[in-house]
Amino acid sequence: MGAAAARLKLNLTLIYSNQIYQSECDYVAMLFVTMQVVEITKGRKVKYELDKKTGLIKVDRVLYSSVVYPHNYGFIPRTLCEDNDPMDVLVLMQDSLLFPLVEPVIPGSFLRARAIGLMPMIDQGEKDDKIIAVCADDPEYRNYSDISELSPHRLQEIKRFFEDYKKNENKDVAVDAFLPATTAREAIQHSMDLYAQYILQSLRQ
Repeated sequence: MGAAAARLKLNLTLIYSNQIYQSECDYVAMLFVTMQVVEITKGRKVKYELDKKTGLIKVDRVLYSSVVYPHNYGFIPRTLCEDNDPMDVLVLMQDSLLFPLVEPVIPGSFLRARAIGLMPMIDQGEKDDKIIAVCADDPEYRNYSDISELSPHRLQEIKRFFEDYKKNENKDVAVDAFLPATTAREAIQHSMDLYAQYILQSLRQ
């Protein structure tokens, strides 16, 4: 096996290492659990993002509005979306702001999360959907399997944040109705496939 073929095999192994795992919950047979990187901690106004050139977490900007991120925000590794960025994800878990003994998630760390829904979003004319997920290792949230199980208030809180967080920058954002876990899993798989195609094209160059 040549070096390029070996690299391809390794990359494809990594790409599809995010698989469907057997649920520990009796009432659900299979659930989609992926590794996800947290860039922004809940309750913060500073928007961090992974710098692709250095691999470091950089400050992208400070939000212009008075809103703060309602939940931990990051991306799913080894995915690629139409905007040439990894798939965005909002991860619900226990609140360090309400419970001081719960440590906040450090930007740049990764965790296991389960996709429970998808929030369709258009940002300045471009598709920028968000996966809604729960931390798979948080006993308070691990048993959620679909976004319909969240309260209407929680859903409105998430939707309103993304509708408002760029208003003071005069940037248009449109958020549509939340979609179920099955749609979220399909979107994640599609973004994994796009990443695999990107790797193949890179190896051929």
